Amino acid sequence: MAEKKIMLGNEAIARGAYEAGVKVSAAYPGTPSTEISENIVKYKEIYAEWSPNEKVAMEVAIGASISGVRAMASMKHVGVNVASDPLFTVSYIGANGGLVLVAADDPGLYSSQNEQDTRCVARAALVPVLEPSDSQEAKDFVKFAFEISEQYDTPVIVRTTTRLSHSQSPVILEERIEVEDKPYERNIRKNVMMPGNAIGRHIHVENRMNQLEVDGCTFPINKVEYNDTKIGFITAGIEYHYIKEVCPDASVLKLGIVNPLPRKLIEEFASKVDTLYIFEELEPVIEEQVKSWGIKAIGKEIFTRQGEYSANLLRKAVLKQDLDLTPQAQVPARPPILCPGCPHRSVFSVLKKLKIHAAGDIGCYTLGAVAPLDVIDTTVCMGASISTLHGMEKAKGKEYIKNWVAVIGDSTFMHTGINSLMNMVYNNGTGTVVILDNSITAMTGHQDNASTGKTLQGEVANAIDIATLCKAINIKNVIEIDAFDLVGLERILKEEVAKDEISVIITKSPCVLIKGIKFPNVCKPISGKCKKCGMCLKPGCPALTKNEDGTIAIDEMMCNGCGLCKQLCKFDAIDCIERGKN
Repeated sequence: MAEKKIMLGNEAIARGAYEAGVKVSAAYPGTPSTEISENIVKYKEIYAEWSPNEKVAMEVAIGASISGVRAMASMKHVGVNVASDPLFTVSYIGANGGLVLVAADDPGLYSSQNEQDTRCVARAALVPVLEPSDSQEAKDFVKFAFEISEQYDTPVIVRTTTRLSHSQSPVILEERIEVEDKPYERNIRKNVMMPGNAIGRHIHVENRMNQLEVDGCTFPINKVEYNDTKIGFITAGIEYHYIKEVCPDASVLKLGIVNPLPRKLIEEFASKVDTLYIFEELEPVIEEQVKSWGIKAIGKEIFTRQGEYSANLLRKAVLKQDLDLTPQAQVPARPPILCPGCPHRSVFSVLKKLKIHAAGDIGCYTLGAVAPLDVIDTTVCMGASISTLHGMEKAKGKEYIKNWVAVIGDSTFMHTGINSLMNMVYNNGTGTVVILDNSITAMTGHQDNASTGKTLQGEVANAIDIATLCKAINIKNVIEIDAFDLVGLERILKEEVAKDEISVIITKSPCVLIKGIKFPNVCKPISGKCKKCGMCLKPGCPALTKNEDGTIAIDEMMCNGCGLCKQLCKFDAIDCIERGKN
């Protein structure tokens, strides 16, 4: 009897790659896709790596595919933007060994800066897209994607969402298929995309997509359920389960392939139902194409383009149920905050004291935009902080940015920040860049990166030294400092922002949640000395609260003994002692 296991969607995707005979996997961590690679690395038959960014990850997978093996790249939806350059071109090149990109979208913006729909990117790139609805399908669709990739000479996108990636359902496990490596054959017309060759390959791509539109009608990943034909739904992905919960008697066409759409299958289904609804999160990708064929359907007129769908949304829109969605218990709002002992809090405290604005980036440090720190003024995308600062300087001049810095993390600097810094150097820019080096890719769950000295497998690697790298691109002012050295950091910031040169300040202190990091000390208030001034509360450390009399209380279980509050107290009313001692 086949083994069955409860799996996260991401875990099932990793299992699908293993069973499909994948040999190379590359990714950059990003919620909600991160756990794919963290599970793939458990299968020793697959070479798996954290690449410095998604473009590189895509190119690694492309190289492996060209050489003749099955390869996969994984990333979140905004990572697809970074990888779009090679993605759009490999659509023309196609695949030798199967080539699959797993793209995890984030309807509802649980951990992202936008709510884009990867299906729109795929339509522009002329790449087929499969969309599973549960963990079993996540595994099976990955395997099927590799078959399609090799049969139709194409990269294939498997699209997931946060709900699918992080929900669990049963999965039947199967054995790995050891796929024989395909021979590499030198083919300049196919693999070298200069204009003359690309013209011919574009014709191939159009023919391929036309064929997939026809063949997709018989793909086993599509599911047609004829029940009560008064109401019919066309849907894909996790939304299928909401329909089955709310309208179990309705007829449903659940699409497994969502680009290109299987036209004849859709037309046949639409002809057999009285009222047709198209139920899809985010953009009306299916709806617009179906309506363009002259098929009457109801979609975004009643379903929103924003956020994550739910069973209650369906009840309200289709069944017209007047639902009381007010929570029974009023839970106090908990704004996102930096952890107790986070080195970013220390740096931001100094920036706020000096009234310095910060162009921000993607990472935990984005939380510096909210109260009580309030120092991050901009956040666009990975690596944008440095370029944003440079743009300000070129627009308004050197004096304008002398109360500005760019802040960026170590992993994000490796991702795309280094390109922005090179641009500052090349174009004779000025400005101060603060690299918040906490020795890990913290926000997505502590993945290693090019500067940490470890690979995805945990093996010792050549660590890129950030300071040496900055000096190598001809930056003269490169300073490393402990993130908790408030006096030194204040002095250095004042000195460097005043210069008409590029300065890089690297604040070094590990993330407090890194496994193995020990905190021998704990901060304790001395109530008799407390003047109730509140200076220690300004950085917003969650370990500190006020007593009823206005003095300070410190939660020993939360405190990591970083000493920031002690440094801020002018009355020596906080002590740092060895944990466990009075």
